[in-house]
Amino acid sequence: MLESQHDIAIIGGGVIGLMTARELQLTGADVVVLEAQQCGREASWAGGGIVSPLYPWRYSPPITALADWSQQQYQSISESLWQQTGIDPEWQQSGLLLLSVDDAEQALAWSVAHGNRIQIVDAQTLSELQPDLPAQQQALWVPAIAQVRNPRLMKALRRYAELNAIAVHEHCAIQSMQSDASGDWFLRSESRLIRARHVVICAGAWSRQLLQSMPEAPAIEPVRGQMIMFAPTEHRLQRIVLQDGRYLIPRRDGRILCGSTLEYVGFDKSTTSEAFESLLESAFRIMPPLRQHRIEKHWAGLRPGIADNVPRIGEMQKGQGLWINAGHFRNGVVLAPASSRLLADQLLGRQPIIDPTPYQP
Repeated sequence: MLESQHDIAIIGGGVIGLMTARELQLTGADVVVLEAQQCGREASWAGGGIVSPLYPWRYSPPITALADWSQQQYQSISESLWQQTGIDPEWQQSGLLLLSVDDAEQALAWSVAHGNRIQIVDAQTLSELQPDLPAQQQALWVPAIAQVRNPRLMKALRRYAELNAIAVHEHCAIQSMQSDASGDWFLRSESRLIRARHVVICAGAWSRQLLQSMPEAPAIEPVRGQMIMFAPTEHRLQRIVLQDGRYLIPRRDGRILCGSTLEYVGFDKSTTSEAFESLLESAFRIMPPLRQHRIEKHWAGLRPGIADNVPRIGEMQKGQGLWINAGHFRNGVVLAPASSRLLADQLLGRQPIIDPTPYQP
């Protein structure tokens, strides 16, 4: 059995795990990432990469606080990763158009309280911002909203780990965790024994399974989301467009993503014909010319759902060295920079970027 010792062991190699590893490595910590399958190929790969909660005014202040901090950092993080790894995460400020919003008054009131981010646009302006949409009397427009191409972001983070001496062990499912009298943790997989002073659970929908022996483990559960992707088309989508909870996302190469479903079906990642037809209907309703274009891919991923939609970021039991950074539900990509920094701040005893109280497990 292979044995190794590190300052910090991170269980989970998705966007939360790899960004947390990066944050800690930047301080000089010796970090190892343990991934049960392949890094970045679960929810982090399967999502859309919108750098915002879908309807930001409907979320609680703890989510807004994390999102605000992350949104301010994402461009610089993406550019830094591109420069260091040669892999462009394709951060771009597409803006977000919201159609058929029933609670527009609440959205505008939230906007006034948060820097006037949301604008009302009339039919003509809407058509100028994005041709090929059905006629609407008005829409909401959030010009600052950006996106990243999340599979490329994950490749960049994985490459960053390789270049910066962050040990990464893939196909390394943890079978047991226990601490000794010294306070060190011992993690055992089929072929490895890892000793670490701190352990950080960043395993997304699988986090609760790793903590099942703890009665206070957060009730994180898998929530399936299915998406489809249209092949490159001459009908260029320029903006992220959201209607009735479904969205279209433009990629730089002309591909268009449509998502996503919300399904409580356990750890089942299979795709279904019912979801495919529902997503097609949504895509055609938002942008009718898509009827002429080919579907290139249909896939599913499992989000880490939690009842109040607030991720748990902190130490499971004070002074025990077992930490969690999980439960981000639909907002893993957008919240990852702030969540990772906040976890690192607490673990290292630094002044936190925001009040950590609402996120305690």
